[in-house]
Amino acid sequence: MYHSTSNLGTSRSPYKELSGPRRGPSEIGSPTSTRNPMADWQMREKRPLRGPMPEAAGPTLKNYITAAGLQRLKDEHRFLLSRERPAVVEVVAWAASNGDRSENADYLYGKRRLGQIDSRIRFLTKRIDAAVVVDPAAPRPGSAATRVFFGATVTYKDAAGLEHVVSIVGIDEVDLDRGYISWRSPLANALMKASSGDRVDLRAPARTERLEIIEVEYAPIPMDPFREPLGAQSTPKVKRS
Repeated sequence: MYHSTSNLGTSRSPYKELSGPRRGPSEIGSPTSTRNPMADWQMREKRPLRGPMPEAAGPTLKNYITAAGLQRLKDEHRFLLSRERPAVVEVVAWAASNGDRSENADYLYGKRRLGQIDSRIRFLTKRIDAAVVVDPAAPRPGSAATRVFFGATVTYKDAAGLEHVVSIVGIDEVDLDRGYISWRSPLANALMKASSGDRVDLRAPARTERLEIIEVEYAPIPMDPFREPLGAQSTPKVKRS
């Protein structure tokens, strides 16, 4: 039979060991404490009470894009700024004048839509400001005319022997149905600087595939223009009494 040699009167509770020593009232912010409960907070980096801290400005990544693609961004930016946003602002102002905003569906939806529009406008502004226009059909000097760079239309053969045609375009111009891939995509990275007859490796998480370059061409890449979205509120629809 096991007999404990420890004194029950002096034994320590395991819960006390985990929770640490008992603290007095002056240590937990009681009225008798001389310690300012906000001291630790005040010693941390101060920041505004509203809104996130601004991030330090870093180098702007160049946004390579075709002229048609840039025009599409500008047309959307102009549409949002000069047509849809003013229309939504008018709806929000009208809805706000109808009384209780907490249960006003028109007001709540309008405010949410206004936030989405402003976010999209900021995004488009950054993309336009960072744009570097490249003409896919412009003549390339020397060996660059036969190597894969931005704007190239590439015909390649995969490991199964099937041929594919892709055009390397900007991030904002991707259209997989037409074979338009981003210049930052894994496939474009694998094809970059290759020439006809070269074999390159397309590295994917599951496997690595060997591709053979058949043809490299520089020609115009058609782009669809900006079209006003279905259901966009581009004209005021407020009923005035």
